Amino acid sequence: MSEHRRKPPQPQGGGRAAARRGHSAGRRAAPRGAHGSPADSCGSTSYGSGSYGPGGEARPYGGRAAARRAAQKSGGRRRAAGPGGPNRSRGRGRAAPPGRKRFIDYPRSGKYGWQRWMPSWKLVAGLFVGIVGSLVAVAGLGYATVQVPDVAKTAQAQNNVYYWSDGSEMVRTGGEINRQILNISDIPKDMQNAVISQENKTFWDDSGVDLKGIARALVNMARGGQTQGGSTITQQYVKNAMLNDQSQTISRKFKEIFVAIKVGTKVPKRDIMAGYLNTSYYGRGAYGIQAASRAYFNKDAKDLNAGECAFLAAMLKGATYYDPAGATSIDPGATPEANEKRAFAQMQDTLDKMVEYGYLSSTERAKYTTLPKWQNPRSNTQLSGQIGYLVDLAKAYIINNTHITADELQQGGYQIHTTFDKKKVEELEKSVKEIRQENIKPDERPETDTHVQFGGASVDPKTGAIVAIYGGEDATKHFTNNADATGAQVGSTFKPFVLAAAMRDGVRNPHLGPTQGPEERTPVSVKSRYSGKNLLKIKNYDGTVWTNEKGEEWLQRNDGNESIGEPPDFMVDLREAMRQSVNSAFVQLGMDVGLDKVKQAALDAGLLKSSLTGTTYPSFSIGISDPSAIRMAAAYATFAASGKQNDPYSVEKVVNQDGTVYTHESKPKQAFTAAVADNVTDVLKTVVDKGTGTNARLPGRQVAGKTGTTDGNKSAWFVGYTPQLSTAISMFRLDDDANNKQRTFLEMYGTGGQEKIHGASFPAEIWHDYMEQALKGEPAVPFPTPQPIGKVINGEPSPTPTPSASTSPSPSPSVTPSPSATETSPSPTPTESHCGFFGCPDDGGQTGDNEGNGGADGGFPTPTPTESDTDGQGNSRGNGNGGWFGGRD
Repeated sequence: MSEHRRKPPQPQGGGRAAARRGHSAGRRAAPRGAHGSPADSCGSTSYGSGSYGPGGEARPYGGRAAARRAAQKSGGRRRAAGPGGPNRSRGRGRAAPPGRKRFIDYPRSGKYGWQRWMPSWKLVAGLFVGIVGSLVAVAGLGYATVQVPDVAKTAQAQNNVYYWSDGSEMVRTGGEINRQILNISDIPKDMQNAVISQENKTFWDDSGVDLKGIARALVNMARGGQTQGGSTITQQYVKNAMLNDQSQTISRKFKEIFVAIKVGTKVPKRDIMAGYLNTSYYGRGAYGIQAASRAYFNKDAKDLNAGECAFLAAMLKGATYYDPAGATSIDPGATPEANEKRAFAQMQDTLDKMVEYGYLSSTERAKYTTLPKWQNPRSNTQLSGQIGYLVDLAKAYIINNTHITADELQQGGYQIHTTFDKKKVEELEKSVKEIRQENIKPDERPETDTHVQFGGASVDPKTGAIVAIYGGEDATKHFTNNADATGAQVGSTFKPFVLAAAMRDGVRNPHLGPTQGPEERTPVSVKSRYSGKNLLKIKNYDGTVWTNEKGEEWLQRNDGNESIGEPPDFMVDLREAMRQSVNSAFVQLGMDVGLDKVKQAALDAGLLKSSLTGTTYPSFSIGISDPSAIRMAAAYATFAASGKQNDPYSVEKVVNQDGTVYTHESKPKQAFTAAVADNVTDVLKTVVDKGTGTNARLPGRQVAGKTGTTDGNKSAWFVGYTPQLSTAISMFRLDDDANNKQRTFLEMYGTGGQEKIHGASFPAEIWHDYMEQALKGEPAVPFPTPQPIGKVINGEPSPTPTPSASTSPSPSPSVTPSPSATETSPSPTPTESHCGFFGCPDDGGQTGDNEGNGGADGGFPTPTPTESDTDGQGNSRGNGNGGWFGGRD
């Protein structure tokens, strides 16, 4: 303990302060400067808290701090020199005593305040030398231990093994390496120059290592971000050559750097170029320039021209987004059209740079202003039939939902346990083939029966597991998976989402603003009535007439231009409107609820936002969107599961040599209350029992479902379910066989020998045949009994007859009984009389434009065209089938 903190003996008199002063005076009696005097110790003049000098005289300093400063000025900082002198440090932060020399003088002795913590130049210089020396030693060791890669051993991979849901093996694939090593003399100069111009213009002169790029990659990895590849051709070659170690770690990146440095100093540039082009992945399972040349152009690499070389250089950027064939199974944005645009832009940029750097003449460059004629991809024969579609679906799920990258998956070595039920897949394919062979005859009816395609998907409502799909005739011949993405509009199969929104969110109060909370809305009962009038003038929820951006009023047509319901007002309840698929009733219902609520109901059921189109147009309610068959089956499965929504999935588990790397975990969400979902199901049961979907009835089982047909008869759907299984079937004509052309949907009038293809025809028949076999041996399970929900909107003024018990649609409409005691109708206002909550239907108004500008089911046009012969997404021009809102179900 410091002296100034010692407790002196208690004085006998005069108090504690007097004793302290006396004690201090006695100790300071020795003259200043005497050997061993306390005055030579730093801070000795500040002794205790008194202000007295030697001999007890009062000091002129004004307290301890002033005394310390005065002592420092008079040499108080000096340490005692003689032996035995006091050598104690007064207070905190003082210098270390002499005689104790430290190897690293930090904090610095003899310094005070901030200077004490400021390292000396010697210390800084020493640390710098030490760090640099260590790095040089580590670099030297790393350089000495790594080996130059052997090209012959690169791009080796294992198979991936895919399993059916019962554990039996489906196929071994994904690890084949389509590769043939070429000498640099067999690789066109144009190919070499293309990659140099686009990737590394200083290739022939640089050291092979981009230090800035390495630093960026290391910093990014240290922060936990995505890793970055090498930025020079040498570094990319080294990365390709290290396929046996694809771990994304800093240690692996350092190893890659050392290998690149060694390759840059030991391997000739020509060999590096050949190695890079022979080991790079160009997509379509092709490793190396020779395999890529065959995969895209069916020719040897030595025969490639400058345009084809620039095209293949674009594939090195990532074939998922540049292969014109598209890769929508991996990313919905990688459509053939989008990929074609990206590939063309990249190819043209590469050619321009080749001219800029002197590798290509302007005259030669002018020959290549379009994409070269590429061939469609050819698949492994093991992937024929439906297997290729199943593998693509599982691969896409893994890439999009796990940490396993596309490159890692391509390397193989994974055991992939899928959700696919072998029996159900075979039954679905068999059902489609039988209907096709019996009815689709392109040789007899080439004008109507060519380009006919089907898609289908089947989902377990309890889990979301995809148990079966039908992607097309053959994965090695037809490359788009029709179960996953087609662009075909779903038509009236969208109407259940409108009904669900009306029951859950309710219609808006016509006297309030457009944004209304739940307390201001009125949930509807299925006994609510809407006008089934053909050429109905569509109104906003507040009774004002809806107009387009030009201020024009439009009318909604029904299927066959027929009004449904009893004249003169043609009011029909929602169950009957769904049974007969009345467009006008559901378009107006969607307006009253709000299209934002309809959209949200569709999303909550499981549809993807990217598939929803024209969400601000009233015809949105009748199916101008284009969800996939998988998503439609999964969305209807939400109703089958009493409102519990599961995202569809295709992979249960992924295992590699290190063990299980992924296991699926279901995360169901309650999208709708059981009351809402079960009421939707009950209405859809009526469609199958007595409505447009009677072809889908299964003896002894309860079935719910909905038909859908779009304007121009360009697609037809049936989506239905039992409590155990939900299945969607689509049919359309799509001309996507021509190389480098946009996909064009064709009309189906006369297809299969029928005047028009409805969802009730071939799609419902396929659904029936498949489901009958898929559920064979399983017990018949009834749907839950629905609880009454909502209030009756536009209620009937008096009781009316019950619906007909006919098993097929009746030419005359049927209506439901009067509301029950629990479903009361709002009292009509004086101006509404017997017309109900939203007033009487308007018999007047402008007729359709009769130019066929209808959307799906004759709905509104969509703002962005997606077909070369349409003015909206699937909105045909000039077919004369029914006005701005024309069309049929």
